[in-house]
Amino acid sequence: MQPLLKVQALSKTFNVRAGLFSRKKFEVLKNISFCVGKGESIAIIGETGAGKSTLAKLLSGADTADSGQILLENNIIEDNGVRDNQCRDIRMIFQDSAASLNPGLTIGEMLDDCLQYNTELDASERAEKIDATLSKVGLLIDHKHYYPHMFSVGQLQRVAFSRALILDPKVIVLDEAVSSLDPSIRAQIVNLLLKLQRDTGLTYVMITHHLSLVRHISDYVVVLDKGEVVEYGPTEDVFQNPQSKVTQRLLSC
Repeated sequence: MQPLLKVQALSKTFNVRAGLFSRKKFEVLKNISFCVGKGESIAIIGETGAGKSTLAKLLSGADTADSGQILLENNIIEDNGVRDNQCRDIRMIFQDSAASLNPGLTIGEMLDDCLQYNTELDASERAEKIDATLSKVGLLIDHKHYYPHMFSVGQLQRVAFSRALILDPKVIVLDEAVSSLDPSIRAQIVNLLLKLQRDTGLTYVMITHHLSLVRHISDYVVVLDKGEVVEYGPTEDVFQNPQSKVTQRLLSC
């Protein structure tokens, strides 16, 4: 099967302070490569500082790589005019959903702003799209009149999903999107993830430290250590027979 998302030799370097008047380059990601098909899920795991969140930012368009390529449906995503399409086709959901929402806007206003900026839909079409998206994530249509502070933690995560889904993306990057939820709410959100994937063919790139969640959802897993891929393969193969010491250490925790 042709991969939907393909990452080839992606690298990212930051300049960090090395002294009072000097700086040095720190390579956060080094030649990262992997691919995932439509309707599949891939998990990115690793210890703190492995480069997981930086990779998530590169995939979603929140930051740019120094070298390497990201291909979506065999189209190279670059900065010269393709960035807007990347942001539409690859959407990101953060761990702290409340912090990513504007407290001064209702959910309907936020979603409408997103549609006005990214589509040519008229007001009636936008309203219809908003209602359908809220229903898709298990919220009431009346919730579009609510402000963020009026939602529970679990509902806020559904709001974050609605904002990611409103533009009909092909890929959703989940950066620890369920880590802060209690087990019962986490189970509800996981079920929502799986239902959306079945219904729409979404592809997930999941950054997480919940290995039980990785095993439950992901088809493939990438293990990062100090910015490098140390293991990559089908989830069950990696979990049953881990080859790298980093993977063995993660699985033993």
